[in-house]
Amino acid sequence: MPERTDLWLLNLVDERDGAALYEGLAQIEKDPSRARSFRELAEGERRHAEVWLRKLERAGAPLPPDRPSSRIRVLLWLARRLGTGAVLPLVVENEGKDADKYASQGGADAVAMVKEEQEHRRVLVGLRGEDPDEARSLITDRERWHRGGGRAGSLRAAIFGMNDGLVSNLLLVLGVAGTGADTATLFSTGAIGLLAGAASMAAGEYDSVATQRDVLTKQVEMERREIAEAPEEETAELALIFKQKGLSTEQAARTAAEILKNPEHALDTLVREELGLDPNDLGSPWGAALASFGMFSIGAAIPLVPYLLASGDAAIFASAALSSAALLGVGALMSFLSGTRMLPALGRKVVVLGVGAATWLIGRLVGAAIG
Repeated sequence: MPERTDLWLLNLVDERDGAALYEGLAQIEKDPSRARSFRELAEGERRHAEVWLRKLERAGAPLPPDRPSSRIRVLLWLARRLGTGAVLPLVVENEGKDADKYASQGGADAVAMVKEEQEHRRVLVGLRGEDPDEARSLITDRERWHRGGGRAGSLRAAIFGMNDGLVSNLLLVLGVAGTGADTATLFSTGAIGLLAGAASMAAGEYDSVATQRDVLTKQVEMERREIAEAPEEETAELALIFKQKGLSTEQAARTAAEILKNPEHALDTLVREELGLDPNDLGSPWGAALASFGMFSIGAAIPLVPYLLASGDAAIFASAALSSAALLGVGALMSFLSGTRMLPALGRKVVVLGVGAATWLIGRLVGAAIG
């Protein structure tokens, strides 16, 4: 069907991008088990790419060069500096979208890929420390204290922290500007809003991460106690996980028994495989608080910059314009990194700007009422 060559071409580019991403993540990842999972995902994407490549070759269609897109290069650049876990939240949903894409396309080849794309997403969810498969569900049903403690994406959290600071302080300054306040009052209000908001975010983040760390530490210690008190059960749990990963019953049992010979090695393996945690990185409350304070402050400072350089209506207009540009930039960046459509993302930011305009109008009404 020559009329479908454009569709096949898009599929080929998407699958090549996926393969390049997972191959790059496998090279960056320091944990051997996670690196192996990334390599397996890359192999699956390469197999899919070959299907579309053969279709295009038979149709005589021109083939694009096999090189990663700018989005993939940026994601890998970030992964090298922030770790693979930072970019996983930005890519995990794409596998689900690929499954939906192939399901909607129809045709034997596309339909055959749906299940594998869904499996790819399941693997990625597991790499994020969430509950991806029946093996872990069987274990967590029996041990209610097992609660996934996977880390949220630090990159996404950083961008949203900056976004929150920008939006909250912009609305605060616009509302006060609507009352007719002078430049000094507006800057003071914004500075106080920055400090109060950043401190509030930092305190909340500190409490949240500290509480989560206590829970995760307790989980690790309970796992340690179970290894000491019930090694047979822990061996069976680990064998079940290995079996779900593709090993035969005999291989899974043998591997689990070998691992349990070293209690510390067994603890590390069980915590990673069963709980989805990195026992060496349960999160730092102070680190999370400082990061939250810093990112919120960066965003909240943007509406204040024009008040350092201008005054009156010019400063208000410049503040709104600069903040609008930054807000739209954040939306575009998140859309680019997530591989989602740009227009809906920017449309949501326009709605936020509309709320800002409404806040200014409310300020005008308040100023008139008290004036």
